[in-house]
Amino acid sequence: MEQLSGQDATFLYLESPRMPMHIGSINIYDQSTAPGGEVRFKQILDLIESRLHKARAFRQRLVQVPMALDYPYWIQDPNFDLEFHVRHIALPKPGDWRQLCIQAARLHSRQLDLSRPLWEFTIIEGLDNVAGLPRGSYAMLAKVHHSAIDGATGAEITAALHDLGPEGTVVAPDRPWVAEQPPSALELLLRTYGNNIRQPFQLLKVLSQAVPVIAETRRRIARQELKAAGEVPKTIFNARVSAHRVFEGRDFDLADVKTMRRALPGATVNDVVLAVCSGAIRSYLSAHGALPQESLVAMAPVNVRVDTERGTGGNQVSALAVAIRTDIADPLERLGAVHAHTRDAKELSNAYGARLMTDINKHIPAATLALAGRLVTQLGVGNMISPLFNCVITNVPGPQVPLYMNGARLVTQYGLGPVGDSIGLFMPVLSYNGRLTISFTSCREIMPDPERFAACIEASFAEMLAAARRALGEVAPDPDQDLQQPIAAQSASASADVYTSDAESGGSAGVSWTG
Repeated sequence: MEQLSGQDATFLYLESPRMPMHIGSINIYDQSTAPGGEVRFKQILDLIESRLHKARAFRQRLVQVPMALDYPYWIQDPNFDLEFHVRHIALPKPGDWRQLCIQAARLHSRQLDLSRPLWEFTIIEGLDNVAGLPRGSYAMLAKVHHSAIDGATGAEITAALHDLGPEGTVVAPDRPWVAEQPPSALELLLRTYGNNIRQPFQLLKVLSQAVPVIAETRRRIARQELKAAGEVPKTIFNARVSAHRVFEGRDFDLADVKTMRRALPGATVNDVVLAVCSGAIRSYLSAHGALPQESLVAMAPVNVRVDTERGTGGNQVSALAVAIRTDIADPLERLGAVHAHTRDAKELSNAYGARLMTDINKHIPAATLALAGRLVTQLGVGNMISPLFNCVITNVPGPQVPLYMNGARLVTQYGLGPVGDSIGLFMPVLSYNGRLTISFTSCREIMPDPERFAACIEASFAEMLAAARRALGEVAPDPDQDLQQPIAAQSASASADVYTSDAESGGSAGVSWTG
C-alpha cells in the first residue's frame, strides 16, 4: 500500500464530470508488418497481460480515506479485470481521420471509474481511409489518470508495451504479483492520525527553505535581474468548460523542426514548438476577432524527476510560465522572442527552485487540497479570478527508432490532455521516429471549430519553415520528391463540418455535428 503525494491527489480533487483529469494518447499501427499481416484483439490482450508488471499504474487502484482527512492510497487491486480496461470498437466506413477524431473526443470526454485501476485502452479498428496509412490500420486510444502518471511516466508505459522489432520479446516478471485487500476504515484513520502529526513539521521544514528563496527571488524581479511572464490576458480559452471535448492533430517531419531551430542560433526544439503553437493560436484568435494586444502565457510542464526516481509512479512536475509572444506576427521574430523568454523563465524557475515548489505541494494538508478542489470544480472559482495561464503546451520527446506491438509497427502518436475552467486549451507535442505531432484538446463550447484550429497549426508550421529556409538560404524540396508524406490529417476549410463529442451520451448518439 502506497500513499499518493499531494501533487498526485490534486488531480483527484479537481476531478468532476465536467473536468475529467486523465491524460492520454492515440497510437496508430500498421498491422501489415505483423506475422501474417494481421493482429487479433486476443493477441493485444495477451501482450498487455504479459507486460502488466512493467508499469505500476496497471493494477493499482485507489482507497479513499474517510472524510478526505488524508491523501488516498494505492493498493494492488484484488478484483483486477483486464478486459474491463481494454475495449474494442471499429469505425464505420469509410474510416477516415475525421471519424477517428470524433471517436477520440467522445472517449476522452468520459471519466474513468475511480473504483478501479485508473486506465483504459480502446482498440479502434477500421482506419481504411486515412492518407498516409495503409488500409487496415488501427489505433489504440489510451487514457490514464493524471494522479497516476505524468508525461515522463506515460512514456515509460509506452516503452513497456512495445518492442524494438516485429518479432517481439518475452518479458518475465521479477516476482509474482500479489493482490492487496483494502484496509479497514479504522486502519486508514490510524494512519491519518500519524500523518497529521508529522505533516505540519514536514511542511514547516519545506516552507523554512522556500520562504527565503521566494523573498529573494521577488527582490530580484523588482530589481529586474529576473523577468516574469507578465500579466496574463483573458481570452476565449479562459472560460468555464463543459463536459464535451474536441480533438484534432497534425503530423510533421522532425527534420523540418530542426531546420527552424538552425535559423536562430541557440534555439531549441522546444522553442520552435512553442513558437509554432503560438502562431496557430494567434491566427485562430485573430480569425475570431479575439486576439489580445498582450502576449498569451502558456504553462509548460517540466519534469523534475531525478535519476534515482526513474521508474517511480505519480507526478514529479513543475511548470514554467512562458510568454509565447502571440503579439508578434513575424515567425522568426516570434521565435527569437520565445527563445529569449524561455531562457528567462528557466532562470526564474531555477531561482525559485522548481523542485522546492513541487515539494510544498506534496505536504499541503489533504483536507485543504480537497476543499480547494471543491471550490474550483463546484463553485467555479477558477473563472472568478484572473487566469494564471491561457493554455498548456507540453513537449514530450519520444524514441527516434521504430517501435512494434504484436509485430505491428507504431506509425505515429498524438497526445490528449485535460482541460478545466479558465484553461480550456491543452496542446501536447510528441516526437517519435523522425516525426513530430502537434495535437490539442479543448471544450466544444470554447472551440466549436477544431478543424479551423488544426488548419492554423499547419499554416503556422509552414510559415515558420519557409521563413527559416529563407534565412538559411535553403531551397524548399519539391513536394513530389518527398516520399515520406505526413499522416493525414486532411485539411479542412473554416466552413467544413465540425466534429465534437457529447460526454453524456453513449454510442453513436454521442457524436453531434454542426455546420
